[in-house]
Amino acid sequence: MPSSDPLPPKENAIFRKILKCYEMKQYKNGLKLAKQILTNPKHTEHGETLAMKGLTLNCLGRKDEAYDHVRRGLRNDLRSHVCWHVYGLLQRSDKRYDEAIKCYRNALKWEKDNIQILRDLSLLQIQMGDLEGYRETRHQLFKLRPSQHASWIGFAMSYHLLNDFDTAYEIMETFRTSQTVESYDYKHSEFLLYQNQVIQESGNLEKALIHLEEHQGQILDKVVVQEIVGSLSLKIKKYDKAIGTYMDLIKRNPDNAEYFKCYLEAKQTKSSDETVQFYKEMSKEFPKSLCVQRLPLDVAQGTTFDGLISDYLKKNLRKGVPPLFVNIRSLYKDSYKVSTIEKMALEFCENLKASGHFTKDDFESGLAQEPASALLWTYYFLAQHFDYQKNTQKALDYVDAAIEHTPTLIELFVVKGKIFKHAGDPIEAYKWLDEAQSLDTADRYINSKCAKYMLRANMLKEAEEMCAKFTRDGVSAMENLNEMQCMWFQTECALAYKRLNQLGDSLKKCHEIERHFSEIVEDQFDFHTYCIRKMTLRSYVDLLRLENRLRDHPFYFKAAKCAIEVYIKLFDEPLKASSATEEIDLENLSPAELKKLKNKQRKAKKKAEVENAQQAKAEKKKEQYNKSKQQQNQDSGDPEAPQLDELIPEKLERTEDPLSKAIEFLKPLQMLSSGLIETHLMTFEIYYRKNKVLIMLKALKKAYSIDPNSAALHMCVFKFIKLLETNLAEADEILKQVLLQEIKEELPILEKKPVELNEDYIKRNPNNPDALIVAAEILHETSPENNKTKAIDLMKTSTKLDGFYLEHALLIHDLLKSNKLGNCEKELEEFLSSFREKYPYVLSFKQTNLQ
Repeated sequence: MPSSDPLPPKENAIFRKILKCYEMKQYKNGLKLAKQILTNPKHTEHGETLAMKGLTLNCLGRKDEAYDHVRRGLRNDLRSHVCWHVYGLLQRSDKRYDEAIKCYRNALKWEKDNIQILRDLSLLQIQMGDLEGYRETRHQLFKLRPSQHASWIGFAMSYHLLNDFDTAYEIMETFRTSQTVESYDYKHSEFLLYQNQVIQESGNLEKALIHLEEHQGQILDKVVVQEIVGSLSLKIKKYDKAIGTYMDLIKRNPDNAEYFKCYLEAKQTKSSDETVQFYKEMSKEFPKSLCVQRLPLDVAQGTTFDGLISDYLKKNLRKGVPPLFVNIRSLYKDSYKVSTIEKMALEFCENLKASGHFTKDDFESGLAQEPASALLWTYYFLAQHFDYQKNTQKALDYVDAAIEHTPTLIELFVVKGKIFKHAGDPIEAYKWLDEAQSLDTADRYINSKCAKYMLRANMLKEAEEMCAKFTRDGVSAMENLNEMQCMWFQTECALAYKRLNQLGDSLKKCHEIERHFSEIVEDQFDFHTYCIRKMTLRSYVDLLRLENRLRDHPFYFKAAKCAIEVYIKLFDEPLKASSATEEIDLENLSPAELKKLKNKQRKAKKKAEVENAQQAKAEKKKEQYNKSKQQQNQDSGDPEAPQLDELIPEKLERTEDPLSKAIEFLKPLQMLSSGLIETHLMTFEIYYRKNKVLIMLKALKKAYSIDPNSAALHMCVFKFIKLLETNLAEADEILKQVLLQEIKEELPILEKKPVELNEDYIKRNPNNPDALIVAAEILHETSPENNKTKAIDLMKTSTKLDGFYLEHALLIHDLLKSNKLGNCEKELEEFLSSFREKYPYVLSFKQTNLQ
């Protein structure tokens, strides 16, 4: 439908030039042309011209003026599809996709067959996950442009994403048979592979295999064809075909472990002896393959394993392979293999020191001596081995011997730092990583590793300075790492700030990480048209599915967990309204103390002035960079990105409703990380403070389905039962009936009394240190006067269990130090005495006071 306010021919020609200028990114010319129309007294309020002027102003970064012009234009011509479309483009540039979709739909009311509006609408629908709407829009585009490849592909994909595989296949098959292709190119190859993926996902594996065999001559990626044929043959139990396919793949790439595993599965090899024999045969054919040397170690047993591991260790120690221990660490699940490896490595070490050979037999047979570095790498391996076994002293002895042997090998200092980290001394750990970094200041990996250890030691300023060696000049390292979405650094910063009780700074880092994930989702917008045009369809579908579960990533989980814990702490312990510092009573200070205080204040003032000057300089450079970036955006025609609210730590930590903010971080975890018990425990803790009993019960039920013996879950159950005891009588009658019925049917354990619940839990978990420590805390809470001694005895029992590790000792230390069991100075000192003997390197155990 034409505009309700059409322009005369002369002005209409100028308006078309404005559209052309916008497409050609000649924005200043577009504004001049718009002025020609709007200065005409008859057309000063012409809606479409005002809208186009607003769109042009938006591209120049003049956002407020842009919105003003577009809204004026829309008011003057509500029936114009151009005005609605432009308003939608403006909303899209500000990432308000829901509003933009509404604008596009309004535009289509007046111009239902407009191709450009339909395309823009389809992009927003797939971005927002509106698959039903996307299918309808792609269907309309298909009807309007049936000759375009993109119309067929987008239409088929809309059904595929809705799991209507048969319809998607039929559309693609119709498209394929209608094509007359003389030579098959990459795009057609990718199309066929995507069509095959749709058949596989429909569950018809036989049909998928037949389809692949029929069209494999037209598919250019031969390796992928073989991999799919092998996988499908294996699934439908065509083992002969799978055997031949995977053998061809092994010959092509004998270092792919998956090929060997699939080949053995196709051969239906179950005996470990047969598997080892197969790898021995393969080692003759592929002597340089790492897989045929490493994979048999997983299945070999007894003397067979002894011979294989001996050869494997000798070869790698002789060559000096740093990740040797990492390569065989998965074998440490088997106690026999662990003892065998340890015995051999110690024997190698002694013989190398004595004769330069790995074994006495090698020495007696007159073989040439091993290289001098073999002893060094044996020391290195043994240090890692004993560290993994939690034998800190032996690990340090061997790494020190290695450093004495070769004091310039960076890996030795890294391992020594790791040993101290595992031993509970982050300060000493950071010092050794700093030493490693000083040996090679151009190594970004060591630099990052050192920064991470600094953050673990709560040395934030030093970590930032360390990272500044590899960040852009003119911008602070913290800012630059945020721009680069360096989430490991920000996560460690958030945790360090939390440990230092700088809660606002911790929340700032968590929110920055959350924004990164939002930016990643928004960045996919550029790929919707690109992937269909370039026919990278399988990767595109993978991208869409990845984006749907993006916040399931460990980086987001860590940040969300940290933020939720901080917000809960802020709810439990709100900050004081005034941040004013207490005035120091100067009159009562001695002259020496007064002089010391003044010196301290003078140094602090001087340090603050230097820091302010550096910050001002950095801000100035940052401002110049932002201006140049904004100018580039204007020149390139990209609309200015919406400005996000600045994250100010003081505001973040003084939020009015901490629990609502915590729930914002929790919601993605509930949708995507429901398989982790921590998600449901955090849900319980938040809603426990909101007194939402049904949500708490639901969280407990899900947590029980994951791990009914979890110590943290047991504490939550205790809290819930205590809450019911105090609040159930006052609850609404209907709520009470629903709650009691749900408990009876789903979690009858909640009907028990706290004391009975705790006793049953101890009986079920007599060898679990976590369980006994939590049970001790609950035991004291049920009867503080009578059960303190019993609680202490229970914790002492936990220290004698085989599964008692450093983390349990730290848990007991924190529990007693926090006075949750009352005044326990004497008991704490007894525990510390035994802990210092068992864990001599832990910093918190070295302190003799109870600060």
